[in-house]
Amino acid sequence: METTELPRPSRAMAIWWIVAGVAGWIVSFLLYEEYIGQLTGAQPLISCSISPIVTCGPNLLSPGGNLLGFSNSIIGIVLFLGPIYAGVAALAASHGLAPWFWRVYALFVLGAFAFVHFLAYRSVFEYGSLCPWCMVIWLVTIPLFFTIAGWTLREGIWGSGVRRLGAGILSWLPLIVIADYLLIAVTAQLRLDVLGSL
Repeated sequence: METTELPRPSRAMAIWWIVAGVAGWIVSFLLYEEYIGQLTGAQPLISCSISPIVTCGPNLLSPGGNLLGFSNSIIGIVLFLGPIYAGVAALAASHGLAPWFWRVYALFVLGAFAFVHFLAYRSVFEYGSLCPWCMVIWLVTIPLFFTIAGWTLREGIWGSGVRRLGAGILSWLPLIVIADYLLIAVTAQLRLDVLGSL
């Protein structure tokens, strides 16, 4: 009887997911510490107040920084365990994992990708400030999303008709990620004059 080989990312990609998850988790924890410091007046482990515009306070204490009634950093502390788990599972599973597992994982990261762009928009256009720790989360989440999107599409996890799209995303991955970074950075500079505030 023939067995269909289950999708499995490369070792390098699985390790990247683990590294991204660990980095995101650490920064989410630092964001939480900063949030507690803002509420209590305690000193955070590492302050993220660099200038009047590049600072965490306005974002962390805003309604957008507490969308579900608690600090968004708690969402990061919980959900950044996902890439760590997916990467470890990919390394441990000798025969790959079921496509539904990768679809669920990709959809969660898609949600995170949309969420960080929503928060970036609100930071620039509503709060007039950029949170350094938040920006690190953006720096991690954007390539994480495009990596997962490209791989799952290329592997046919979403159907065979999109394999070429996934291969294209992975081929142009650095350029796509940099373009996304630049979109946010240029918008922030034009709107807030971030460099002039430093």
